[in-house]
Amino acid sequence: MKAGFIGVGNMGGAILKGLMEKGGQGGAVFAFDRDAKKLDAASRYEGVSVCGSVGELVWKSEFVVLGVKPDAFEAVLPEIAQHFSSGKVLVSMAAGIDMSFIEKHLGENAKIIRIMPNTPALIREGVTAICGNRNVSAEDMKAALSLFEPIGKTHVVPEELMHCVVGVSGSSPAYTYMYIESLAAAAVKNGMEKEQAVDFAARAVLGAAKMVLEAGEDPKQLRINVCSPGGTTIEAVAELQKRKFAETIEAGFQAAVDKSKAMTKS
Repeated sequence: MKAGFIGVGNMGGAILKGLMEKGGQGGAVFAFDRDAKKLDAASRYEGVSVCGSVGELVWKSEFVVLGVKPDAFEAVLPEIAQHFSSGKVLVSMAAGIDMSFIEKHLGENAKIIRIMPNTPALIREGVTAICGNRNVSAEDMKAALSLFEPIGKTHVVPEELMHCVVGVSGSSPAYTYMYIESLAAAAVKNGMEKEQAVDFAARAVLGAAKMVLEAGEDPKQLRINVCSPGGTTIEAVAELQKRKFAETIEAGFQAAVDKSKAMTKS
């Protein structure tokens, strides 16, 4: 498979990094970015060939991974269309850009895959949602999944769930950083050094997340398990419930989902 990356910033660069650190994908890998520094960083991976234009990359690639900002689509899609043929697959990772919008530029027979990764992909701990339009075959999807496997877990979902994915995983690392930041700040107020406080808080979140994934129990039950009657944990949980902790998280999630819907181009 010949894979090309248009845009090798945070997300495009993370996918490329994960792929190359795994040893590539058994075929040629191309990269293009209008930012010379980002392109130079991508070129340092052995096996990555730099292209001088969008057109050159599309012409050379079978899978075209589009990692540009949503507001750049209007400009870059016509460039892609000039060299895009029926055998190629375009992979978009932009929030708010439906596959139907891309079809308007590349044609209704174009093979289009849409993904929604998140920033922990940078350390190969991401979770990525993926879906394809009616032209994408099972073989195409299998090949696409192999591209994203190195950066974490991948789930195939229908496109209509992409807004939900934005709320639950695409934007949620920011909510989690806020939680860690606040927890560490509270520890500092109680006498702990900030560096140590951040480490305690972050590792508690990491361990709790692993418990959810590996213990085989519902998160609610895991919470109940650690709330001993009359203990410190149940006291903290009761205070958070009184202050509507769950409702606040749900409101943040819904704000991200609503914004995703509002900015969507179909």
